[in-house]
Amino acid sequence: MKTTLSLLTKNMRTAFAASAAFSVLAFNTAAAQELGDKAAEQAPEDVEQIAIVGTRAAPRSVGESPVPIDIIGDEEFKNQGSTDMVSMLQTVVPSFNVNDQPINDASSLVRPANLRGMASDHTLVLVNGKRRHRSAVITFLGGGLSDGAQGPDISVIPATALKQVEVLRDGAAAQYGSDAIAGVVNFVLKDDAEGGIVEARYGSYYEGDGDMMQISGNVGLPLSDDGFLNLSAEYRTADDTSRSVQRDDAAALIAAGNEFVANPAQIWGNPEIKHDIKLFANAGLELNSNAEAYMFGNYAEREVEGGFYYRNPHTRGGVFDGGTDEDGNALLLVGDLDGVGTGIECPSVPVGNNVLNSPEYGLIADNSTALGANCFAFNEVFPGGFTPRFGGTVTDMSLVFGTRGELANEIGYDVSLNLGQNEIDFAISNTINPSLGPDSPTSFKPGKYTQSEQTLDIDLNKPIDVGMNEPLYLAGGFQYRHETYESLAGDVASYEIGPLGSQGFGIGSNGFPGLSARSQNEASRHNIAFYLDAEMYLTEDFLLAAAVRYEDFSDFGDTTKGKISARWQATDSIAFRGAFSTGFKAPTIGQSNVRNVTTAFGTDGELIDRATLPPTDPISVQKGGTELTPEESESYSLGMVANFDNGLFLTVDYYNIELTDRISTTSGIKLTEDDIAALLAQGVSDASSFTEVSFFTNDFDTTTEGVDVVANYSQEMFGGDTKYSLAYNWTSTTVDQASDNISAERVRMLEDNLPPVRWSFTANHTNGDWRVMGRLNYYGSIYEDHLDSALPIDKVSSEVTVDLEVGYHFSEDLQVVLGAKNALDEYPDENVQYDTEVAGATYPVTSPIGINGGFYYLRGIYTF
Repeated sequence: MKTTLSLLTKNMRTAFAASAAFSVLAFNTAAAQELGDKAAEQAPEDVEQIAIVGTRAAPRSVGESPVPIDIIGDEEFKNQGSTDMVSMLQTVVPSFNVNDQPINDASSLVRPANLRGMASDHTLVLVNGKRRHRSAVITFLGGGLSDGAQGPDISVIPATALKQVEVLRDGAAAQYGSDAIAGVVNFVLKDDAEGGIVEARYGSYYEGDGDMMQISGNVGLPLSDDGFLNLSAEYRTADDTSRSVQRDDAAALIAAGNEFVANPAQIWGNPEIKHDIKLFANAGLELNSNAEAYMFGNYAEREVEGGFYYRNPHTRGGVFDGGTDEDGNALLLVGDLDGVGTGIECPSVPVGNNVLNSPEYGLIADNSTALGANCFAFNEVFPGGFTPRFGGTVTDMSLVFGTRGELANEIGYDVSLNLGQNEIDFAISNTINPSLGPDSPTSFKPGKYTQSEQTLDIDLNKPIDVGMNEPLYLAGGFQYRHETYESLAGDVASYEIGPLGSQGFGIGSNGFPGLSARSQNEASRHNIAFYLDAEMYLTEDFLLAAAVRYEDFSDFGDTTKGKISARWQATDSIAFRGAFSTGFKAPTIGQSNVRNVTTAFGTDGELIDRATLPPTDPISVQKGGTELTPEESESYSLGMVANFDNGLFLTVDYYNIELTDRISTTSGIKLTEDDIAALLAQGVSDASSFTEVSFFTNDFDTTTEGVDVVANYSQEMFGGDTKYSLAYNWTSTTVDQASDNISAERVRMLEDNLPPVRWSFTANHTNGDWRVMGRLNYYGSIYEDHLDSALPIDKVSSEVTVDLEVGYHFSEDLQVVLGAKNALDEYPDENVQYDTEVAGATYPVTSPIGINGGFYYLRGIYTF
């Protein structure tokens, strides 16, 4: 078995060997001309206006790009209350959306984010221009839009490590490969060789819970006279929150005298972050006047634990529910420890209003008698039922190293090797493996998933004089990528079939059964890619760019995609731009091979165990599963850029994305008795524990269109400077066709669960040592299929929230900031339809403003 440590050691050895080879290549490069101005020599305001993403020609400003790009400087990340990267981006990027995932399986560990109405894995993530590896977490329950998505975990990137973030809001698969259907996010790391910052932050919700503590820092160090080493670190903890009401069934148990039921029995809120450690390093070294070597990487570890669904001590199947007698009266599930038909027989135990008051229950609960010692019910362990605590530890690491420069014939090169790995080690507690009876532990490690990627990039570029005003800029290259998805078995108790398994008791850790040793596996694939980019100004005012990319995957074949874009400077102040591209997203190794069982709500409001199986599994095939194929897209955008003399900067862009053969999990498909019998015959011994199955499929097509508006303006007022910014988005998605495996509720979630209109307007005023910021956020009305269970909330009303922040410089080096996110303590509409009847959620759980209300924070920032 390969361990994380052994994999990292192997990769590090490879890294150092390859780095030495790259250095030799760089030192022997013939000198032709200087590389040009170093980015570190540019003024900070210039750095924030120049992007490298979206072009392989000379970096362009936001206004000069033929496609929409947002550039977010590090100051914009500092001036807000959010502490995780996905929430920070939502504030400043118009079509970037994310919501809380209070109880949503692995989504609680890695929240899916959506750009331009697409799933979280339709956005390619880069760090310093290099592809970021995926998370091992697959979003089995992703609120409809991101169901089944497997994207990178960008929350492992600390804000203090960033110089800027570049968001390309346009299809770019022809430039960067798979996943770039919605766009590209490029995180640019700080490259300072001196100075640094230390920040301490504390925050809490107005309700008095969710206390958060964070400390972070960044330092730049010289690496000889010709290089830099920039180091960043962040540590964070956060308590959980609760926005719950008591469920009707739990309240009825309490009213009937069951004093062991918690109030509330089920928690809806943010999970607890026990620890969140993020480390990042970025290094560069000038080898000669025409070449440099670089290396950057990270290590992160985050342990999260949150609430789960309440198990009623009368009705939870496989634990407490013993069916009914001949008169239809509910019975308790009782285990005969010496075996049915052997020795002492166990009585039938009627449940009534409170089974703890049943005389028959009193007999089996008295372990001093022979009958009580032989007859067992889990009410003896959990008399008030139980609510598991679900979570896990996410570990992420990466290492990228390479060399870039220019050869004697003006050919620029960049050769790099990229190693990345993400691992999720699941954990569940306050639960049992029912089949083990009284010998069951109450805490389990259900299994581990690991995503590993290794990428080799060789990029070349050259300007060619063709007799025009500017040269034709050509770029081409090669990429080789190898991916592995490994699932490791959990501890034996998490999947073991105990002696009570044949008596109707469930098998495996209840809520999240462990992956068995028989089901663990490792799957790999590789792909190669060749690309060619071209850019040229046909006239002084007209830029034309084109790209084509060929990729060949070892598991499903090859594909060729293209893109063309243009920009026309119509007047001194106004330019028009547009692009057309074809794109694709390859099915991930995880989507093709993962096995998982989780607890969800069924359409009848009862808890069910839903198994997600590979699409080629026999039971999936029986239900219509086939091998996955790539998603295919066609997209175009049209926009305008205006830069007026009065300082107003404005961009307006329309986009249209047609996506066919979209990959997602099917809605839950119920298993019949024949299905279960077929599974048992195939050796799937725990098949009787499955109520429904799901699998990944290419089963629907969508069209998404929208408009993004970004505006910036500055003015002097009240003796200081005020900067205004607006980020506006309108998005509409239509499901053009869907198979019977996609429910009507899922279709509605795809179309209506994201706000159709969202905007943020920010004013930031600086006056001497004072800084005051105010932000107004608007979220349009959404539809929610509550708990993904055909429980429609047709209209979750639109909401407006306010963020406020005030900062004061006590000295040139020390600043203190007091702020509030959602300062007016706004909540979504209360969930009056299903609040107590189903699971005790006070608010619609996918509300775009969250369910926790206002959050205040205090920050101390020391710069040196």
